[in-house]
Amino acid sequence: MKRFHLNLRVSDLAKSTEYYTAFFGVEPTVNEPDYRKWMLDDPLINFSIEPAIDKVGIAHVGLQASSDDELADIRERIQAIGEPAFHEGETQCCYAHSFKSWTRDPDGIIWEAFYTDGQRRDYGEMPEIPA
Repeated sequence: MKRFHLNLRVSDLAKSTEYYTAFFGVEPTVNEPDYRKWMLDDPLINFSIEPAIDKVGIAHVGLQASSDDELADIRERIQAIGEPAFHEGETQCCYAHSFKSWTRDPDGIIWEAFYTDGQRRDYGEMPEIPA
């Protein structure tokens, strides 16, 4: 089953952590100095926040696959759309080891498709998504 993913850039990480912890009614699953993540089952979402570098708001949205096969299916649909796609492959980002692909919708909103198979101790790097 796929899980919706939303990553927000926030102006005050501590204040936003307090807000979303109260909003969801649970503590973050990942609580790092520069990143918070809630893996919720109700609603089924991977919700994360991180400090804004330039502007606050939606950094990207996505679908988190629960298997390699599910990710392959999502990648095929991305290719079929015909919009630009960037297949990052194996990567470490957001304190996780994952396999990722990226695309942009017609309005430029970044979409991530990924499968995560483990957690890591450091943030890693966010790729530069081609326009």
